[in-house]
Amino acid sequence: MTSSHELEYTNSWQERQDYAESMQPIIGKLYRNRGIEIAVYGRPLVNASTIDIIKSHKTVAQFEGTKLRLRESFPFLEAISKMDLNSARIDIGKLAYGYLFNDAANGRSIEQYLNDELAEIVNSQAKEPRDVVLYGFGRIGRLLARLLIEKSGPYADLRLRAIVVRGGKDGDLEKRASLLRRDSIHGPFNGSITIDKERNAIKANGSYIQVIYANSPDEIDYTSYGIDNALIVDNTGIWKDEAGLGLHLKSKGAAKVLLTAPAKGNIKNIVYGVNNQDILPEDKIVCAASCTTNAITPTLKALNDKFGINNGHVETVHSYTNDQNLIDNYHKADRRGRAAALNMVITETGAAKAVSKALPELEGKLTGNAIRVPTPNVSLAILNLNLATSTTVEELNSFLRHAALHSELRDQIDYTASTEIVSTDLVGSRYAGVVDSTATIVDDNRIVLYVWYDNEFGYSCQVVRCMRDMAEVSFPSLPR
Repeated sequence: MTSSHELEYTNSWQERQDYAESMQPIIGKLYRNRGIEIAVYGRPLVNASTIDIIKSHKTVAQFEGTKLRLRESFPFLEAISKMDLNSARIDIGKLAYGYLFNDAANGRSIEQYLNDELAEIVNSQAKEPRDVVLYGFGRIGRLLARLLIEKSGPYADLRLRAIVVRGGKDGDLEKRASLLRRDSIHGPFNGSITIDKERNAIKANGSYIQVIYANSPDEIDYTSYGIDNALIVDNTGIWKDEAGLGLHLKSKGAAKVLLTAPAKGNIKNIVYGVNNQDILPEDKIVCAASCTTNAITPTLKALNDKFGINNGHVETVHSYTNDQNLIDNYHKADRRGRAAALNMVITETGAAKAVSKALPELEGKLTGNAIRVPTPNVSLAILNLNLATSTTVEELNSFLRHAALHSELRDQIDYTASTEIVSTDLVGSRYAGVVDSTATIVDDNRIVLYVWYDNEFGYSCQVVRCMRDMAEVSFPSLPR
């Protein structure tokens, strides 16, 4: 015989599933037809499963100490679907919680409240989408493709039009498509992928992606493929200075270049959320820095703004990368010739010094080193810092939790209070870095912070944010 307690739980779970299933088509239509991304406390719901939607609501209690039920957030999603809004990232969790529990309603109806909170995108003018070309199709290139295809549709702000790779042999197109379709770390592609062999193209979820074979950035006429004023995203890592990257701009139809690796010379190194305001309309070549620089700089900025940083050391425990050897063999760099999947390898990282390019106030204050470890993805930065003021574990973690939820760095910094989290749990994280609060150490003004990061996917999300600014199609995250 079923107890009343069991029956109550079963009915409650069924209600949550019903609401989540009702949310899915609304979320999908808002995204595809209006360019509106729905989230709950930073967790994106576009293409989310019913279970993902339920789990996203559970995270609210972690930040607020109070549950937000799906039946409480659903009326806000429904009301948003009836409004005339332009592209934006809208957090229905924060909107619903503010209205229901923080006295934000102030006598207003849900519709009046939303009109006020979303005023800057009500009846606003849509921006013209920008053509994007991925030059190189390795780990980062394919993840960028997934992210851009995920956001494809009539209201997409960035349109993936082509990828460029070196001259292909027979079967090259099929192999490129297969690598996009299947990924050993990030799992299968969410959708359908086919090829147009006659026209050298990949068709994925409604995106028609031209595959262009070239040996040099300056030998392509993009306009012959109907591509113009394009943002070229260089994922090869071959060209890192202004002279090399400037070759892209000699190709007809190319307008701007974004590098997904540390740059040389005076090229602007951008860590989105920290110094993206430095991207100007007239900038032709910009660098999105490295995965580690992106992972640590937002947290360092938040700490420096609040407590001040006198000095410190950054140690990165980094998954092995493609430049290491699978088995012992010659490598020009020290130690990197040893088998990556069998050894921890001490190596150098320029991330600590590169921080100052995005955050000049930390110039000369940080040292850094790295240990490559036998995992294929997700890395960990250990920040050992001497602050200008003393603090406590409770104060520091409370500040970082608030930064992850409410600050201007909320899209870069995530926060976990789990005592069981390990590296594989962070595969697919869309944040630059995730603060592991249970590992925080504080002794007066000396602190040790542990920041996880998906060095592939989280970094790719930061690159896409830079792309939007370079293409001048950025949209706001609301509520502010």
